[in-house]
Amino acid sequence: MLRALLVLLLVFAGFAAVTLVALEGNDVAVLRTAANDGSPREMRVWVAEHDGALWVEAATPERAFYRDLLARPAAELVRGDAVVPVVARPQPGADGHALVRSLLEAKYGWADCWVGLLQDTSRSVAVRLDLDPARAARPAPEAPRG
Repeated sequence: MLRALLVLLLVFAGFAAVTLVALEGNDVAVLRTAANDGSPREMRVWVAEHDGALWVEAATPERAFYRDLLARPAAELVRGDAVVPVVARPQPGADGHALVRSLLEAKYGWADCWVGLLQDTSRSVAVRLDLDPARAARPAPEAPRG
């Protein structure tokens, strides 16, 4: 009985480790949106580059960050130390879905396949993120002098 429990624990730990590496192992960004009440929301996303823009995927149209972007398309994408102001342009429909699925599959490979076993993306929605030049041109606030 103890041996079976130990084997089960090891299988679970292995599954968790592979999932963590799949989700976080390669170019994960943070997309910052604003919820209905104005509070900030952060979502970790995979990002692919195509046609001069960045692309992310909402696994389902019900995802909260996707709903945020429909209501307020201004967002920020955080990659490493860079914070980039973007405008989200959702691309609902079969063409957008096929594009973002092919981009993410090509970039993330086995990790995309693994995550596909855990999350049904058959209704996913592509979101194009374009640089927001109006917000990007603003100077950064000066640091307080001490």
